[in-house]
Amino acid sequence: MDTKKILESLTDMGCDEKEISFMKKMYEEGDTDTLLRDLRKCRCHLMDDLHDSQKKVDNMDFLIRQIQKEK
Repeated sequence: MDTKKILESLTDMGCDEKEISFMKKMYEEGDTDTLLRDLRKCRCHLMDDLHDSQKKVDNMDFLIRQIQKEK
């Protein structure tokens, strides 16, 4: 898969349309430093979401164990 096709699938990766437009523009202009910075920024947001979800799962697991103990 070429880079342009990957950039077209950024929506699936959680990037919004404004970010995608900007990143496509940076790619077309050859500004890979700015493009990589923005991709890393989006990745950080995804990791934050992942960690938040993991905390929720951990809390749910704890609740399940507590209820099973009370049974």
